Amino acid sequence: MKQITQIFRVFVFLILGLLGMAMAFLFMASSAIAIAVLYVVARIRGRPFGVRAYWAQRQASRGSYFYGNGHNRHADPDVIDVEAREIP
Repeated sequence: MKQITQIFRVFVFLILGLLGMAMAFLFMASSAIAIAVLYVVARIRGRPFGVRAYWAQRQASRGSYFYGNGHNRHADPDVIDVEAREIP
């Protein structure tokens, strides 16, 4: 009886492992398809595709909501400044 339960546990472990690998593959494939679609759309629109270009576009679309005048306060655009305040 102990042998049968051990075989069953190994079988369940293998099935769960294969299911996990399949889900990871599906996630990677769907991410690759999404990035490919974003790349094609960027090429069609004539815009560069990359993290810096995407971030610059997002910051430009926010306008003056965060920074007051719409310009980056830092000389280096890669610097991200976070200020924390304690609320009384």
